[in-house]
Amino acid sequence: MARLRQEVEPDEAGLDPQALDRLDEHLARFVDEGRLPGFLVSVARGGRVAHLTTHGLRDIAAGLPVEPDTLWRVYSMTKPVTAVAVLLLAEEGRLSPDDPVAAHLPAFADPRVYVGGSGPDVTTRPADGPIRVRHLLTHTAGLTFGFYHTHPVDALYRAAGLESSVPPGADLAETVEVYASLPLQFEPGTQWNYSVASNVLGRLVEVVSGQPLDAFCAERIFGPLGMTDAGFHVTDEQAPRLSEMYGEKEGGGIAPAPGLPLHGRPRFLSGSGGMVCTAHDYHRFMELLRRRGELDGVRLLAPRTVDLMTRNHLPGGADLRAFGSRPAHDEPGNDGMGFGFNCSVVIDPARTREPSGLGAYGWSGVATTTFWVDPGRDLTVQFMSQMRPRTSHTVFRDLRRLVHAALPD
Repeated sequence: MARLRQEVEPDEAGLDPQALDRLDEHLARFVDEGRLPGFLVSVARGGRVAHLTTHGLRDIAAGLPVEPDTLWRVYSMTKPVTAVAVLLLAEEGRLSPDDPVAAHLPAFADPRVYVGGSGPDVTTRPADGPIRVRHLLTHTAGLTFGFYHTHPVDALYRAAGLESSVPPGADLAETVEVYASLPLQFEPGTQWNYSVASNVLGRLVEVVSGQPLDAFCAERIFGPLGMTDAGFHVTDEQAPRLSEMYGEKEGGGIAPAPGLPLHGRPRFLSGSGGMVCTAHDYHRFMELLRRRGELDGVRLLAPRTVDLMTRNHLPGGADLRAFGSRPAHDEPGNDGMGFGFNCSVVIDPARTREPSGLGAYGWSGVATTTFWVDPGRDLTVQFMSQMRPRTSHTVFRDLRRLVHAALPD
C-alpha cells in the first residue's frame, strides 16, 4: 500500500496558494450541502504533488473519512488503462491499430449496419469495410450503449440484456459475442459514439496476450508502475478502505446506491469501467502519460506511442460535437474537444466550455471521478468521489475553472 502525499508547496510549483484555497472551499460546499459524500483532489506540476486535499466521508453511516489511501471505483477512467494495454501489444507487433478486429475476434467478421426500422422490423446492410482496432480505440466503430434510449440500435442492446452493458451472469468473452451479433449504428469510422468498445478491447487483450485482462494489467501495467492497490477487485485486507457508493436522490441529496461489485474476482472483467484504485495509483498512471511512456526508470511505451494515444483522431480535426452521433453527443461540453485513444483531447481551447490548455487530455468516470494531463503546463489533476448523479453535475466544470485560476499567466 502506498499513499499519495504532497511533495512541494504550491508556490514552489508555480501555483497560487490562495486560488487553491478557494478551490478547496468551493469543493467542500458540495459535501457540506449534501451533494457529495466526500472527495480527494490532487494537483501536480512536473510530477510533484503540490496540492492534496481530502474532505468528507467515504462511508457516511460508519462516519469514516476520506483518506489519501481510500480506494475508488474509477469506472470509465479504466478506459485509458485499457488503451495502454492494447498499445503495449501493438509495440510488440502482436496487433496493430489498423488490424480488422475480426483478425483476432472472428465474431466481428461480417458486421452489418443499421438502415431503418425498429425492434423486429430493423433492416440492415453489410458494412462497407471492417471494424478496425483503431475504431474501438476512438469509439467510432458503430457500437453503442443500451442506456442511451436515442436510437433503435440502443433498443436492440436492451433487448439482448445489455441495459448495463453485460448480460446477467456473462463473462467478458460471452458478452463480446453478444455485441458482435448486433447491428452497428453507423459505418465504422464515420461518426463518434461513446460505447461498449473498450470491453471489446479488453477481450482483444485477453485473446492476443493469452491472459485474463486483470492478470495482464497487473503484470504489465500495475506492477511495473508501482500501482500497488490497483486492480479489478478488492481483497479482504483492502476492503475497509473502499469508499461506499452513493447516488443522487430525486429532489436533491444523496443516499447509498449499488456500486460495481468488487468483493471477490468478478466474472465479467470490464475494460470499459471495471478498475478500482487509490489516488496514488492513478497519479502514477497519469505520470506515465505525462512523461510519455516512462516513469522512474521503467519504460512501458515509446514516446511516439503516447503521442499517438493522446492526439485527436477524429477526421479532419473535427471535435466531438461535430463528429458525434446526434442527439446523444450534441452538447456544449463537446465543443473544442477531440478524441484520442480512449481519452478526450483539447483541440481548440477558445471553444471549450471551461478553461483548457491546447493538447490537454483525460477522461472521467460515472461515479464523479475525473483526471486530466496538460502537457503545456506540465500539469496533472485528479478528482475522486463516489456519487452517481441523476443529472449534469457542475463539479468537473468548477474544478477546471478553479485549477486554471491557480496557474500562472
